[in-house]
Amino acid sequence: MAEPSRGLLDTSVVIDHDIFDTALLPDESAISAVTLAELAAGPHATRSEQERARRQDRLQWAAATWDALPFDAEAARLYGRIFAATKAAGQSSRARLADLLIASTAAASGLPLYTRNPSDFAALKRLVKVIVL
Repeated sequence: MAEPSRGLLDTSVVIDHDIFDTALLPDESAISAVTLAELAAGPHATRSEQERARRQDRLQWAAATWDALPFDAEAARLYGRIFAATKAAGQSSRARLADLLIASTAAASGLPLYTRNPSDFAALKRLVKVIVL
């Protein structure tokens, strides 16, 4: 019997969780505290009351579904390498700060990163395994 798969879900996967085949997800999944931060900001980034409610529901669902992995000292150390790889590839690291913090959390936890936005992580192939959904 094969070992169960494990992985860290990018915020894009959590947001789009209900519109793709969840059979593509790992058997055991986690999210980063950074994803919870992005989801917490989401309701405040729209003027639509209906969209605000939908985003609040998504935040509450995610918080109830997963215990978020912290951005810890090991993730902070790996962030330096991830920042350098992004800079060397000529990509803006400031514009994608949350993505890089999530990738650092995945790398520190030894988990592949599942995403719907592979271009956000293109420069990081040597540092974190990226699985595109």
